[in-house]
Order: sequence, then C-alpha cells, then structure tokens
Amino acid sequence: MHAILHALSITGSMTWEITWALILGFALSAVVQAVVRRSTIVSLLGDDRPKTLAVSAGLGMASSSCSYAAVALARSLFRKGANFTAAMAFEIASTNLVVELGVILALLMGWQFTLAEFVGGPVMIVVLAVLFRLLLRERLLHQAREQAERGVAGSMEGHAAMDMSVQRQGSFARRLLSREGFTSTAHVFVMEWAAILRDLVIGLLIAGAIAAWVPDAFWRHFFFSGHPLASKVWGPLVGPLVAIASFVCSIGNVPLAVVLWKGGISFGGVVAFIFADLLILPILNIYRKYYGARMALFLLGTFYAAMVVAGYVVELVFGGLGLIPDLAAAKVPMQGVTWNYTSVLNIAFLALAAVLLWRFFRTGGTAMLRMMGGSPDAGHHQAGHTHENGQRSSAGGHVGNRHGHH
Repeated sequence: MHAILHALSITGSMTWEITWALILGFALSAVVQAVVRRSTIVSLLGDDRPKTLAVSAGLGMASSSCSYAAVALARSLFRKGANFTAAMAFEIASTNLVVELGVILALLMGWQFTLAEFVGGPVMIVVLAVLFRLLLRERLLHQAREQAERGVAGSMEGHAAMDMSVQRQGSFARRLLSREGFTSTAHVFVMEWAAILRDLVIGLLIAGAIAAWVPDAFWRHFFFSGHPLASKVWGPLVGPLVAIASFVCSIGNVPLAVVLWKGGISFGGVVAFIFADLLILPILNIYRKYYGARMALFLLGTFYAAMVVAGYVVELVFGGLGLIPDLAAAKVPMQGVTWNYTSVLNIAFLALAAVLLWRFFRTGGTAMLRMMGGSPDAGHHQAGHTHENGQRSSAGGHVGNRHGHH
C-alpha cells in the first residue's frame, strides 16, 4: 500500500506542477485554431515541395495536439486531395511542434528540451520527406489511397472532423474578440482537453509508478549511462522502442520522459522518445486500418528512421554548443502542493479554464462531446450551436471526403 501511495503522490506532484502550463498551452492553441479555418488547409498541401512541407508544418503547429486526432485529420486531408507526404508532415507537427508540449517540456525538463523539440521536429520532417521520395512507390501509395477511401474508423474521428473556427469575416483580432470568437475558443479548448485527457492521466500514472518502483540502477544499466559514447549511440535507437511499448501518446509521454532522463537516457534519446508518440501500438493499428498493413509497416520503418536521425542531430548539435543540461539537476517533482508561484498560477489558470468550460456547455458543448468518437464520414452533418446574440454557426464540419461515402 505504501508503494502505491508513493507512486500516486509523485503523480499528484507532477500534475500540480504542470496544470497551469497545460491550460496556458491549450488556451493559446485554441485561440489559433479558432481563427484558422480548416477548409483553407487542404488547398495548401497539394505537393511535397519544401515550401509546401514548411506550410504544412506551420499549419500542424496550429492544430490539435492529440495524437489520435492528428492521425485521423491527416487521413482526412489525404482523402480530400492533400499530398501524402504533406499530410504526414502536418501530422508530425501537430503532435510534436505545438505550444503546450514546449511549455510542459520547459517546466518539467528545462528550456533546452523545448528548443531541441523545435529543432528536431523539422529535421524529422525533412528526413521523412527524403525517405518518401526515395522509397515510396506509386503502387503502395495507390493501395493506401484505396484503403483510405474506404473510410474505416480509427479513433477520435468525430473530433478530427470538426471545424470549430470562427466563420465570420474580418481581421484576426476582430474575429477573435467577437462573441463567436469566444465561443470557438472555448469549444476548441475543451475538446482538446477531452481528446488528450485519457493519455495524460495514463502517462502521469505510469510515470509515477516507474519513478517510485523502478530503481535508477536499472535505467543506468539499460541506457549505458556509464559509457558516454555508447549512451549517445544507444539512446536514439532505443527511445522510440520504449515509447512504442508504453502505449502513451501526445503530451502524456512527457512525464515518462522526465523519468527516463533522470534514469540516464541520452539527450537525443529523450527527443526520439517524445517523437515516437506517433508509433505507439494502438496508432500503428490505426495506420493499418487507414492505409493497409503494408503502408503501416512502411510508416513504422520510415518514421522510426527519421526519429533516430533527429535524435542524433539534436545530440550532436546541442552537445557541440554545450546546451545539454546537467543530468544531476534532473528531478522528478515530489514536493506536492506548496504555496509558491506554481500555486498562484494554477489558481489563475484554473479560473480561466472554468470560464471556458462554462461557455462551452452554454453553447452546445455536450452534443459535441458525444460526437467525438464519430465516424470519418459523419462530418457531413453539421453540429450547429446558437450564440446568445441569435447567430447560428457551425461547430462541426468535415475536412473532407471528396468522393462521398464508401
């Protein structure tokens, strides 16, 4: 019983440490998503030129941070006519280059990890694009498109199909500060939380259990932390494999990354581990449903190679610049709730979350939550909500199936 309570206390301490940062990150993401219309995205992702991939990464950064929703949205973009490589770049950016991930990394692990994430992400996209150019055959792509058009359900389909952005015209500020802007921001904020909450809770519980029950000596041996060169070579190779086995995706794997870093995994290994949220076993199974078994294996191989290369690049660059933080300074939060700046920020941001929750449920949010699972083709039916000023706007809309139902 004592061991369980110890694990739960570590989980609670981690949760308290990151609560305000999560709310801030999701609020900023919601503001961006409220004014970026989903319908404009597909038209910008028609090929795999460097400029297009840069645009797709930028649009991904403004999108959902839930891995399942990102994977579903990438398939939806592909079905609508987006280039496959561009859709995958969008998927990577929307889970690994988002504000909330950067804030949590900075808070739990240090700003160097946030910077490494935003350096390694583009490296991974570039490597993936090169591998696709060299290895992706037209026949395999054609088979993947045929499978995608079948519209087999994966996870978070309804969430991916919703376009909750402001529909009115006007400048960024005018749309955002309108009543519709407030409502859209609240809708995106709560739906993003609903999408990642399960994985976040599981990730915190797993991290708490491992921190409490697995001795540091095990990780030091496993990651060769006593052998600097071997550790640097081994870390990016094994980091994604640990992630695949952990079943935790999105922001949920950051608490576990803290434990692994404290245990002795290399800096590049941490980065590769965090990127591998798109290769966990449930998502590999969704790739199989979306694109077929052969494409799922192709994505496993190319994504893994891109993650490993990104880990090595980050290790070399940050090591050369002297930016890798001292492992001795790493610590898993265990102090619980104390009256400090974290408590003040948590109270302030929990109040903000309460306001957005109130707005969400006042404007048709309950129906949206019921639609989250949805089906990939359910988005043809608009889920409207009515504002207090009587205007009706779309809270659901589909990114796209250009060929109708299959």
